[in-house]
Amino acid sequence: MEIFDVNASELIKEIAGDFKQRLKQPEWSKWVKSGTHVERAPQNREWWFERTASVLYRVFKDGPVGTGSLRTYYGGRKNRGVRPQHKRMAGGKIIRTCLQSLEKEGLIKKGKTGREITPKGQSYLGKMAKEVKVRQKETPVQEVFSEKKQAEDEIIKKAREDLRAREKAERPKEKEPKPKEESGSK
Repeated sequence: MEIFDVNASELIKEIAGDFKQRLKQPEWSKWVKSGTHVERAPQNREWWFERTASVLYRVFKDGPVGTGSLRTYYGGRKNRGVRPQHKRMAGGKIIRTCLQSLEKEGLIKKGKTGREITPKGQSYLGKMAKEVKVRQKETPVQEVFSEKKQAEDEIIKKAREDLRAREKAERPKEKEPKPKEESGSK
């Protein structure tokens, strides 16, 4: 499948960009935390679209899934100060709202054991994966890394040369050895 051929995080970002035009972000999502395990609300203003895209990917990958299993997946460790940390589940309202908006779009549906992806959802994910794959071919990762590596190698080489020059300048000049005086009587 082409969906698994691309990086999941890049696919989710691409889907989130498309959801910005297709879906409406709830007003309350600007002020809420994503669960009791986090201390602050997300810094990214469009975090809700990324979560919705991630939920769609999770339903595709693990489906059929329910709200409880998704709450466990998106949960995390609660920092309790000097006491041991405990696992906490993510907020259920956020996940239910994401699932309901995906149902309205027709990308997922309710089944007997949880939400499942629809054929429309599968084709949508496949189409978005193709777009990500085309973008990856346009900017090959190997070329980017090789250019970065060359630049880093040049910087390291120059730094080594500078260090050698400084060490050479700081080194005291070696004096010529004095001729040994002959010991003995004259």
